[in-house]
Amino acid sequence: MDRLYTFGKYLKKKFKTKVKKVPISIPGFTCPNIDGTVTRGGCIFCENESFSPNFTKEKFTLNLSSKENPLLKKQLKSLEFQFHNTIPSLKKYCGAKKFIVYFQSFTNTYAPFETLKTLYEKALSFQDVIGISIGTRTDSITDETLEYLKSLSQKYEVWVEYGIQTSNDETLKKINRGHDFQNVIDTINKTKTIGLNVCGHLIFGLPGENQRDMLKSVEDSITLGIDSVKFHPLYVTENTLLANEYKKGNFTPISEKEYIDTLIKAIKMLPENISIQRMTAGTENLLAPEWCKYKSTQMSAIHKALKKAGIKL
Repeated sequence: MDRLYTFGKYLKKKFKTKVKKVPISIPGFTCPNIDGTVTRGGCIFCENESFSPNFTKEKFTLNLSSKENPLLKKQLKSLEFQFHNTIPSLKKYCGAKKFIVYFQSFTNTYAPFETLKTLYEKALSFQDVIGISIGTRTDSITDETLEYLKSLSQKYEVWVEYGIQTSNDETLKKINRGHDFQNVIDTINKTKTIGLNVCGHLIFGLPGENQRDMLKSVEDSITLGIDSVKFHPLYVTENTLLANEYKKGNFTPISEKEYIDTLIKAIKMLPENISIQRMTAGTENLLAPEWCKYKSTQMSAIHKALKKAGIKL
């Protein structure tokens, strides 16, 4: 790849106008890796109720998935509030004309089907929304949900974002992921077979991994036919299992130099049809690494490295 193919470019080409994603966090959403369905505690880098007293304690009640469900009412109200409070800044500072609602936090297909259907359709009903993007795990999406999303994709832009993280099964065990890479293969193949767009999330700097491991995950994800990718450095935040290991001196975060070098090599591996949605990330409650503290500084360093590598923005 000699020119950076961003998700923004993909959207602009398809819709002939500027489209931005609106990140939404739905209260009450959790994860099978947190609630005990698969395991407890979540992935080692995940802040959740095992550590945080402020984390929501509300849970879905399977026999209350209708609009009479008080949690669902709260979720719908939160969805509407977050959307309408984000739109003005996206219009003013980004020049956005159309929007994709991005269900971001936790596992956004891990709920009663009627709850999901109600939330997705509410999001699609907002003015100037042309689609939805749903962040989830490959072990937490049903055939019923996939078929429903396929039906929505006939009219709207629909993306499923899977946290691949790594293709290394030993690493998946270390991070307490709760599934192996074969599960990722099977689910993404199924998602692609029915014609849905897939974005894969990959983390560089996972415990025990070297650059060869990280780039192997990129290669394996490309082989699966993903349409877009997000790259993240592994950072340490408070209220996580990883924070405990970091404080004990058992984990050393990836350096900025290694991360950027790995990122550039990964970008060069991408076919021209795979767009890039994210090249780094920041977070609150950051413990380490220090270089992840300011995203603007990270992006400046990445842009310099891209230019040096001959990759045009």
